Amino acid sequence: MVIASLQNVSKSFVMNQVLKEVNLTLQQGSRMGLVGVNGSGKSTLLKILAGQMQPDEGTVSVLRGATVGLLSQQADITSQGTVLEELSRVFDPLKALEAKLRHLEEQIAQCHQDPQALDALNREYARLSERFEREGGYQWPSLIQGVLAGLGFAKGREDQPARLLSGGEKTRLCLARILLSQPDLLMLDEPTNHLDLASIAWLEDTLKKYKGTVLLISHDRYFLNQVCDAMAELSMGRLTQYAGNYDAFAARREENLTRQMKEYKLQQAEIARHQAIIARYRSFNREKSIIAARSWEKKLERIQQAQVERPVSEQKVRFSFDIRRRPGDDVLIAKDLEKGFQGHPLFKNFNLHLRAGDRVALIGPNGIGKTTLLRCLVGQLKPDGGVIIYGANVDAGYYDQQQEGLHPEKTVMSEVWDDFPRMEPGDVRGVLALFLFTGEDVFQPIGTLSGGERGRVALAKLMLRRDNLLLLDEPTNHLDMDSREVLEHALDDFPGTILTVSHDRYFINRVCGRVLEMSAEGVQEYLGNYDDYVEKKRRAAQEEEEGGQGRTRTEIEKEKRKARLRQQSQKALEKRVEELESQIAAMEAQVARLEGLLADPATYQDRALAEETAKAHRAAQEALPALYEQWEEAAQVAAEAAR
Repeated sequence: MVIASLQNVSKSFVMNQVLKEVNLTLQQGSRMGLVGVNGSGKSTLLKILAGQMQPDEGTVSVLRGATVGLLSQQADITSQGTVLEELSRVFDPLKALEAKLRHLEEQIAQCHQDPQALDALNREYARLSERFEREGGYQWPSLIQGVLAGLGFAKGREDQPARLLSGGEKTRLCLARILLSQPDLLMLDEPTNHLDLASIAWLEDTLKKYKGTVLLISHDRYFLNQVCDAMAELSMGRLTQYAGNYDAFAARREENLTRQMKEYKLQQAEIARHQAIIARYRSFNREKSIIAARSWEKKLERIQQAQVERPVSEQKVRFSFDIRRRPGDDVLIAKDLEKGFQGHPLFKNFNLHLRAGDRVALIGPNGIGKTTLLRCLVGQLKPDGGVIIYGANVDAGYYDQQQEGLHPEKTVMSEVWDDFPRMEPGDVRGVLALFLFTGEDVFQPIGTLSGGERGRVALAKLMLRRDNLLLLDEPTNHLDMDSREVLEHALDDFPGTILTVSHDRYFINRVCGRVLEMSAEGVQEYLGNYDDYVEKKRRAAQEEEEGGQGRTRTEIEKEKRKARLRQQSQKALEKRVEELESQIAAMEAQVARLEGLLADPATYQDRALAEETAKAHRAAQEALPALYEQWEEAAQVAAEAAR
């Protein structure tokens, strides 16, 4: 059943038409993601569906009786109440129903003399009691506590005045409120903003189980993959719907673009062929040839009437990162770092060893000090304890998610040129064009730019620096999806070392090979990308649950191996780590060599050779996880022994 739809909806602001005859159909129970570049009209579309904005043309239809809720990016907390009072207002109808039940109880207690009236009161009480229970009358206090915990509100914060919350906390409170209200059509505009990874995972699980229909705007591709069963893209004012999650949408969109371009080129070739034939007939200048030319002209007219439009897509940024010199093997070593403010510790016991070519993601809950740590590493802040050692020939570049290094009063052109004064003006403009600043755009003041535009300026400056160590603080924030993918490709080809703070799990999966999880007590390292990290955390939790108070066989074996390692000297430990790294490199090379043989058709001309190669490939792949685990244990024990 269709719960909401748009038919030929158009909307303009002054001279800018953001929606052009948009059609959208939302099925009941579906979870649709809405994507498009910044400024494409996604938020406008949600406001039109919610009735907060009227279209210039077209019709909006919502199923009769369906409730609609919209979470915008701007929090609308204006009350003087506490966090708990703000959320409790969602359940005012239930509170009124409970008050009515209490009143009925009093009436029943006093009505002994009139059996007929007593029977009527009891029937009414039973009906309202059933409704009260069905609508969650006994559950709403625990529902509030569950949502607050899931969205990262610390225990005790429910008694804090809502107006004193930070901007991000107010947005989370609005999200909590709309989730508790359970509208039939739930629309969320960037709901993962201001959430840490644990809260995003909780929200994913909540939306998967949501009984109503969900329409959400998000740049978080991992989130869209987990939650959505349908996608819609706004591009150049037009909307296209797709079945499946984000990955399915991206593949289908690429297929469609390729197919449309092929159809366009074939038709253009056919048009050119007809025009050449017409020109040849007319060049003969005879009656028969002129008649033939007219016949071909009619054929050409029919083709042109059904002419395929050239596929047009939004402009994309284009850039790459390079280095001006190569560093040594050891790029950065941090030992026992700690930092706090005004007597309140943020983190301690932070240890890190970056080697040339490493790609490491730093994750952890909001407020744990990830940005503060990066600022300590680049020298903007001084740690309270510990040491930071940079290797030889290391040039560190820092991407600040707040872009505090940009000057609001400068133009885009002067912001870049002032940092690189030896560049020619034309070269500066050429670089800015790669980041979609063309024509008069380069003379816009930095202070008037959007978050995404400021991010592109910061990336342009970072690209020009050609540093061999990139310290990135939430680099995908404010970037649209296409720009995020370009950034990922640029970092894939980057020959240097990367340490990034990010909540973008899709980005971590694409770019990083190690994950560091920060906590107040220190840091835990996991080999692999984000999915590998989640799987290792899941296995550890499962083993702990299965083992109860005791230890599983896996844990006992790990402890035995670690105990044997601890008996070795520091030098022997380091040697063991190096040996395992060499074994891993050799095994990975073996896997790559065997994959090359398996990809060669000549291998399959000899059946015995093909079977032997496939068997060796399976054995090599199965051996790698054990080597990685041994290396991880040895590296961890070696790091502990070095402290």
